[in-house]
Amino acid sequence: MIAKRLVLMVGLLLGLVIPAEAADRFITVASTTSTENSGLFPYLLPIFTRETGIEVRVVAQGTGQAIETARRGDADVLFVHHKPSEEKFVAAGDGVARFDVMYNDFVLVGPTADPAGIGHTRDAAAALAKIAAARAPFLSRGDDSGTHLAELALWKAAGIDVKAASGGWYREAGSGMGATLNTGREMQAYVLTDRATWASFKSKGDLVVLVEGDPALFNQYGVILVSPTKHPTVKAADGQAFIDWLLSGKGQAAIAGYRIDGLQLFFPNARPTG
Repeated sequence: MIAKRLVLMVGLLLGLVIPAEAADRFITVASTTSTENSGLFPYLLPIFTRETGIEVRVVAQGTGQAIETARRGDADVLFVHHKPSEEKFVAAGDGVARFDVMYNDFVLVGPTADPAGIGHTRDAAAALAKIAAARAPFLSRGDDSGTHLAELALWKAAGIDVKAASGGWYREAGSGMGATLNTGREMQAYVLTDRATWASFKSKGDLVVLVEGDPALFNQYGVILVSPTKHPTVKAADGQAFIDWLLSGKGQAAIAGYRIDGLQLFFPNARPTG
């Protein structure tokens, strides 16, 4: 606040007109809990701000909620991980264009006792079928997030109707990834999580990764500028500057450089836009 007043006072002394946004230049990004909980944004965004002077304020939600936030025009950029929903957002005219940014994968974690015997398999749908057959506790995010939607697609591939099982062995947390993992640890339940949040999660207890490596667990992230035509308040120039930076060599290198205990958590895969 003091700095802003000094800027304005200097401007007045010099006879300059300083736009309000010059003293407080920021964009709002509607994104997922995984990009925040994994530590990626706390690492990545200060780099962008140092290079551009644009602050990024993140609204971290499940993908479904983030899309609704952007659809209302309450964000300038949408950065989530459920490609069908992202393409629908653009097709409806709510976004300008969608770009691949990076990917990682999902993993299926559970107690070391592994009551459903799913360990040492790469077939995620088959593992879920075993969990259902054993009626072993499974905790879903249940929040329309990208992780939740990916999980539902896997249950469909397994031929399991989880709606019918809801409230029994299948439970829904209705919360973000970190909170769901906390509850899953207490319940000794199986949980589907993105690998980045799992690597950042400090209270694993006896939860371990049991299923990984299935191509069906691929997790793509995309970025979209919210339509300034539908929402004139969208900061289109600064929002596009953020997108261009993410897709640039510098942005992609910054994403690749984020690691925890030497483990790379996100893999840049933007296509050249020129």
